[in-house]
This record gives sequence, C-alpha cells and structure tokens, in this order.
Amino acid sequence: MIGKKGRVQPTLFIPGSMEDFIPKDHILKRVDRILDLSWLRGEVADSYCEDNGRPGIDPEAAVRLMLAGFFAGIVHDRKLLREAQVNIAIRWFAGYGLEDQLPDHSTLTRIRQRWGAERFKAIFLRTVRMCGEAGLVSGDTVHFDATLIRADVSWKSLTASHADAVLEHNSTQEPPPEAPKRPGRPRKREKQPKKRSATDPDATLTTSSKEYRMEPSYKQHTAVDDKAGVIVCVEVTTGEASEGGKFIEIIEAVESATGVHVACATADGGYAHSGNYRALEERGTDPIIPPPKTGNSHNAMPASRFKYDAKHETVRCPGGKRLSRRSRVKNGWIYRGSPHECGACPMRKACVPDSARARTIYITDGHTALLRARRRHVLWDAEAALYKRHRWRVEGAHGEAKTQHGLRRAVRRGMDNVAIQVYLTAAVMNLKRLAALWVPLKRCLCLVIRVFGAIISAVSSASSEFSAERNLLCVYSI
Repeated sequence: MIGKKGRVQPTLFIPGSMEDFIPKDHILKRVDRILDLSWLRGEVADSYCEDNGRPGIDPEAAVRLMLAGFFAGIVHDRKLLREAQVNIAIRWFAGYGLEDQLPDHSTLTRIRQRWGAERFKAIFLRTVRMCGEAGLVSGDTVHFDATLIRADVSWKSLTASHADAVLEHNSTQEPPPEAPKRPGRPRKREKQPKKRSATDPDATLTTSSKEYRMEPSYKQHTAVDDKAGVIVCVEVTTGEASEGGKFIEIIEAVESATGVHVACATADGGYAHSGNYRALEERGTDPIIPPPKTGNSHNAMPASRFKYDAKHETVRCPGGKRLSRRSRVKNGWIYRGSPHECGACPMRKACVPDSARARTIYITDGHTALLRARRRHVLWDAEAALYKRHRWRVEGAHGEAKTQHGLRRAVRRGMDNVAIQVYLTAAVMNLKRLAALWVPLKRCLCLVIRVFGAIISAVSSASSEFSAERNLLCVYSI
C-alpha cells in the first residue's frame, strides 16, 4: 500500500538541542570532541582594536566555519554560508543556533587578510602537536613530495614577463651596463621570455609531465609521517621552484614542528641531488631516494667510466690519464684532460667529441655521497618496502586533498591566500586522523571500565559471602 504524508504546518519549537539531531558518527561531531581553539582569541588579539569599532565575529567561530567547509569540500565562502543556513551540523559546529544570524561571506575574506598566513600556519602546527601528543607521530620515518596546484587565473591573463623590464629600461636615461659574457660556445637561439599572469604574478608556468602542457601553478611541498599518515609540514612556493632545493629546509621545519630528529627520509627522483645526499649524511638522516641513472651518451664515453679521487680532487679516465680541476660552475667543478694526452690516446674516437680537443667531466658537489647512494640502491631490500610506503602515504595525501577537500585548484589569488588554503586543508586532514583514533580509544576505555566493574562486582560478592560465613560461624560458636 502506498503511504501518504500530509504537508502540515512545520513545528514551531524543536524539542531538545541541535546536537540531538546530528548523528553521533558525524565527522564534525567527532572532531568537536578533540578540537580546542580556546588559545586562538589571545593569538589574534593584536589584530583588533580593544576600545574602538563594532564587535567582530568570534575568531573561534570563524575558524570553525572555515574548517567545516573544508571537511565538506566547500572552499568558496559564498557557498559555505549558503550551506550553513540549512545545515544544522555546520551551525552547531560553529556555535550558531537556529535563530542566530550567520556572518556575511565577506567577513571571512577580511579575517584572512587581517590575520595573514602565519596565523593559519599556527593552527596547522597545533594539529601536528595534538597528533604528536596522541601518539600518531613518530618522526622516525618521514615521506616527502611536492604537487602542483592550478592557479585561479585564465589563459588570457598570461603575458611575457619581460614587458615590465622593457618599460623600466625605456624610462631610464642611462642604459644599464652589459652583463659579462660567459665563457663557452654561444647560444644557438635566444632565450624565450617567461610568461606570467597579470592577475596573479606569484603563479608561474610549469608542468608535472611532458605529456601535459604548462599551466600557471603553485607548488605545495608536503611531509607526511609514516606511522599514521599525519601531515607534519606543508610549504607553498611558485610552480617553478625546485622541490629538491627545498628538501633540507623542509626537513628542518619537520624537526621544529615535531621536536624529533628525522632518522629516515624518503622521496622520489626529483630530490635525488648529490648535494641532498651529502647534506643528509652529514645530519645523520638515512636517505631512501632512488638515485639518478648514469647517462649513456652515444657520442662519447659515459662519465661513469671515469674514476673520481675525492682526496686529491682529480679524475682518472679509462686510459689512466689524469683530468685536473679547471673551473667552478654553479653546483660543482669542471675537470678537463690535457689536449696533448687526449690527442694521442687510442680511445679518443670513443671518448672525445669531434668538436672538442680534450674530454671534460662535470663533478657535482657531494659526488661521493651520490656514488654511495647508487651502490646502496642496488642492494635495496627493506628500503624498497619503505619506498613503496612513500608512494601511497604522501601521494595518497595529495590525492585526498585534491579530490575530497578542493585543493586541485587555488580558490584565491596570491601566495598568502594559497598558503592559507593549504594550511587549512592539512589541518582538516590531521583532525580527521585524530578523530578516527578517538573512537577506538573510547571503545577501549569502555571495555576497561566494564572489566574493572566486573572485577569489583566479583570481589564484592566474594566479600559478602565471606562475611555471611563468618557470621554463621559466630552463631555456631555461641
């Protein structure tokens, strides 16, 4: 039989509280049990005037509204406030009743501008500390990776970056001095000017694969602890920034946030720089990073056939000839053989290019550490298992942030706004892991209480029986 529901006048009064209408396993209800933002008011007090102006929105309520939006994957303020008007869970989580008026969406924008990115970074670091106190962070093994965030700009806003330089050059009366020419062969073609967005100059063109075109993007550098997948550090740079160049800086930030020395660091091939291998060895961190493959040139003998002597700072060719250090470049030294010896060498045709008189070898800083990493990589066993965990730990965190929390594309423009979005997303992901731990702890606590209660009951019943027997013996003795 088909049922029928009459559409009568809605109830004027709701029995009970708003909390009664929210499921017990709702994510906001579980997070509310562990979230403490009482410290926030004193943290942002210097951003407000004490005795002038109209009262502003409560800082804790504003942050709770933002966090509730990120939990639901709502990153736009307008959509968040429209959802909060009809969503009881968001209202209750932020501290607003059904009769309370929600703030305007522009209020959240002004709060982000007034506080700055560092205040939201402090919120993220608080979640890291909470996870550490709960035992979710070990700090022993940390996984590092970087991902691109598409900037909120259109393709029509891209212009060549040399336009401002041309205008500045034309406005000056005296021409700037010419830059000294670098030694070596001249460039075959002129360097193309880089393109930047006129609406968001902080975003730069970059790509993560040769199969995709370059897009204006930001880059998020992430560090994830191996124990429970807690994000212990996030940093935002322009898209063209090298993740390998930020590696040691990110490790130091992780140690500052957790207070634990990073004993093992895993990363992909983008971090496989010889300088990083050397720096990790010096600081006592075990690098689980696949080293770059040796080059196999078809026109010349590969550099792996040359032996480097770090003590005497010389290089020996396969024929036993000595290559001496000649010139310093950005990240290493150029070693060059003697034109006389290379000219008389029987392996000249297979070693020296036709356009050169002698063979040159580029030795990067930390070359010996790179050689040790290559020899160790051949014998990877437990290291291979850790590297597999790296791929689903940190790359899985990036996928979760993009698919569930709207981090695939930047919502606002500017480095600070993107950083705030990244910090809040990482804080929400950490709170999810902390809330997931609370349920098993609650179950264990209930089990302990039940066992303890059963023991007390057994002891009480035993003592009562002993008292009855003692009284009976006393009667018989009388």
